[in-house]
Amino acid sequence: MITTLHIKNIGIIEDITIDLNEGLNVLTGETGAGKTLIIDSLQIISGGRFSKEMIRKGESQSFVELCLYEPENEKAIDGNIIVSREISLHGKNMCKINGRMVTVNELKEFMSQFIEIHGQNDNQNLLENKMHLNYLDGFVGEEILAKKQKYAELYDKYCEIKQELKNNFGDEKERQRKLDLLQYQIKEIEEANLKTKEEEELEEKRKIILNAEKITENLKEADTLISENGIDSISMAIRALEKIEQMDSKYEKASSELKNIYYELQELARDVNSYKSDMDFDEEERNFIEERLDLICALKRKYGNTIVEILKYRETMKEEVEHIENLEEYNEKLRKEQNEIEEQMKLLANQMHEIREKKASKLQGKINQELEELEMKYAKINVKVTYLENEYLKTGKDKVTFYIITNKGEEEKELSKIASGGEMARTMLAIKKVLADTDKMPVLVFDEIDTGISGKAANAVANKLKKIANSHQVMCISHLPNIAAMADYNYFISKEIEENRTKTQIKLLQENEVIEEIARISSGEINEISLRYANELRNKKAS
Repeated sequence: MITTLHIKNIGIIEDITIDLNEGLNVLTGETGAGKTLIIDSLQIISGGRFSKEMIRKGESQSFVELCLYEPENEKAIDGNIIVSREISLHGKNMCKINGRMVTVNELKEFMSQFIEIHGQNDNQNLLENKMHLNYLDGFVGEEILAKKQKYAELYDKYCEIKQELKNNFGDEKERQRKLDLLQYQIKEIEEANLKTKEEEELEEKRKIILNAEKITENLKEADTLISENGIDSISMAIRALEKIEQMDSKYEKASSELKNIYYELQELARDVNSYKSDMDFDEEERNFIEERLDLICALKRKYGNTIVEILKYRETMKEEVEHIENLEEYNEKLRKEQNEIEEQMKLLANQMHEIREKKASKLQGKINQELEELEMKYAKINVKVTYLENEYLKTGKDKVTFYIITNKGEEEKELSKIASGGEMARTMLAIKKVLADTDKMPVLVFDEIDTGISGKAANAVANKLKKIANSHQVMCISHLPNIAAMADYNYFISKEIEENRTKTQIKLLQENEVIEEIARISSGEINEISLRYANELRNKKAS
């Protein structure tokens, strides 16, 4: 249950703390005083959506915090769980559970175990067909629980095998498609006959071809200068030194070194001369280089950034081909196991279907009885259990849908097609009343569930809320004196202006104040007649 709710800077709420109790907690008060903002705050702390426009004007952030008393929960510290959410104008969103930061999704998942909020326009669980099966199974209770758990285990294993077969190309067509693709890729790479350093060599040749004219011209000039000027000049210098080399050993050394330079220069001249002959390229060779580089570029786009990577990819593909070709025996074992699990699932699904069909008629009978007591005499719920022949779901092979006739002479339609908010609220309340003993949700919040009802229907709704509160903590915003009179705890929401700013206040009423508040909302003013009526309503609650 919620023991404390603290709200700060949400709309006109500046800073309030509400201490809640077991049983039926009813909030009443002035229009526009902030009652709905309290429900909005509960939705925010439950991981719901938040708009920055909800932050109180002039403030930079809002804050919601509550304390849950759940002594059996593993997260509880001394029986308490502190949950908070802080949101700033800049979009910063900080959620915490017992001081540990969590994501909004983690907060939403955690709080879904404790609080269920129902409002005039927020009966999403009731409208969603996927929840109808949960309602039915909740009504069935222990009889189906073990079968559901066993089926869920088998279903998870079934899905694992199905996924593994898909990954292992257990489907023959898929396997053949994959093999064809791999073999095509391997063939494409092998036919290219790539060499490790080939791209660099081709790029070098291409560069030379593109600059052939410039290279030839400069090689010719270098050859001429070396042959006609360099070699002849050095030859003449050698002859000059030879004439004096006998006079001093240093002249002899200089002559010897110059001769070595002469021989090296002659060799270099031959190399330069040969480079000129290497510059003879025909158009066919040039086209070959361009086409080869284009091919390498295309393969790189598909299989790797370098030739080494492409060749490595080819080897990987060969290993995968071998792996796929040898998978059939293993896949056959998986398919056999899958078929065995499917048989067990089908057996359990059939058993659950029989139980659900049997209990569906009892559930709809009880809901229809509650609807009659809620002054919906002609409303009839029909709980349909449809068996899905060719489909396995996480919960079996059943699709459960709630259909309803709200008025005499109308056609049956899905529950989600109900147009009246009052009808939706009472239908949801009837279901909650029937499921109260099996529903494990600790806290139920009802926002203006009394909209569109009065008279006997109002008394019936008040009685249902009181009965639900015997096994749940119930928090309800109401404008009806009938519901306020049935409360275990009454809270009055008001607003005041302080320093030209409106802010919300909340007060837990004493018994004499409860009588006055019931009188106020019954007639709009507190007088002898309204007070007498309030006392009568309160006495009914006591009896």
